[in-house]
Amino acid sequence: MDILLEVCVDSPEGMEAAIAGGADRVEVCSALALGGLTPTTTMLVDALAREFPAVAMIRPRAGDFVWSKLEVDHMQAEIDEALEMGADGIVIGANRPDGRLDTKVLKTLLKDMPDEVDLVLHRAIDLTPDPLEALDAAIALGFNRVLTSGGALRAVDGLGRLKALFDRARGRITIMPGSGITPQNVGQLAALLPLTEVHASCAVSLPQDARAVAMGFTGAERRQTTVEQVRAMKAALLAL
Repeated sequence: MDILLEVCVDSPEGMEAAIAGGADRVEVCSALALGGLTPTTTMLVDALAREFPAVAMIRPRAGDFVWSKLEVDHMQAEIDEALEMGADGIVIGANRPDGRLDTKVLKTLLKDMPDEVDLVLHRAIDLTPDPLEALDAAIALGFNRVLTSGGALRAVDGLGRLKALFDRARGRITIMPGSGITPQNVGQLAALLPLTEVHASCAVSLPQDARAVAMGFTGAERRQTTVEQVRAMKAALLAL
């Protein structure tokens, strides 16, 4: 069975590269350098106008995933807008101050969700003290997929926990590894895990204007999805 490739994108160029390079689905975001925030309306419209499978990140700010009531209200409005526009799914997460999933907030965000919507729990699970407990909670809440690095900075460094999550899932939910996955290391994941899909940026670093960095307009690095990297990842997956 072919392994599906989801590419996260936060720019028009990244969108073009993901689609042209052969991605199977895009996660539409803004500010990937911050882990991904809610995308602009224009970015989501761009993906949906192409009738290309697209899920929308719903995250109103950088930082942790402990949300205030006002932030939850904003997230609900962003979910409603994304679904009205025709997004195939939404990507959300919420933690309590102790790190556990905030099932109360998640129930609020998922209330009255249409059955056909692809519901993805993002890497909020990587901050939980007991990821297996969190996985059971995600299943009970009705999520279809979980994006996780196994609690590590890179998925290849979280293989032990990823394997435990795959074993616990037992066909009840899809585990989608993500973070630091490249054509060069995806084979390490496939050697231990029954992969059905992976999540990657397929990006390269771009040189930055030193003046923009000095003024605080950008960080020292900006990454951009490229056609070449998407094609390389697809080729690596097909070769497994």
